[in-house]
Amino acid sequence: MKEFPVIETKRLILREVTSEDAVQMFSYLSNKDVVKHMGLEPFQTVEDVYDEIGWYQSIYDEGTGIRWGITLKDSDNVIGSCGFLNMKSKHYRAEVGFELSKDYWGKGIAYEALEAVVKVGFQHFQLERIEALIEPENVPSQKLVERQGFIREGLLRHYEFTCGKFDDLYMYSILKDEVMK
Repeated sequence: MKEFPVIETKRLILREVTSEDAVQMFSYLSNKDVVKHMGLEPFQTVEDVYDEIGWYQSIYDEGTGIRWGITLKDSDNVIGSCGFLNMKSKHYRAEVGFELSKDYWGKGIAYEALEAVVKVGFQHFQLERIEALIEPENVPSQKLVERQGFIREGLLRHYEFTCGKFDDLYMYSILKDEVMK
């Protein structure tokens, strides 16, 4: 892809994150409640955010993912992110991930962003299957994907080793024909 795709919804603009967004992103990525189910420790410095932005750029350049910064239409401040990782074009599938500043929890923003990203995944990236891997303790994210139509397929035991421990993860998925009817 040449140009980073921008997604517009009723209240949001999802756009490419740049180094100019690092300070805003640090405000939520340094919050332990925001990152506790992401397999990350709270970010300690803005330099940590530059590394995260570098990762966003690398997965985009490699074609293995894309991560959009979530902004409100009336503000260009990045308040979270949503996007794909572990894209396997050969198999027409990807994993979706998301996080949102705690200041914006409970306002339907994550739902709106995820809904738009899923549709772009099926339409623009020609995905057939989108997966979400969620820790059993992360009930709000489970409810969010279930409201979008994702189905829990099972438990992946000790699937990841993060923050010094093995994590179990629920595997959720949604298929193209379940969304694009």
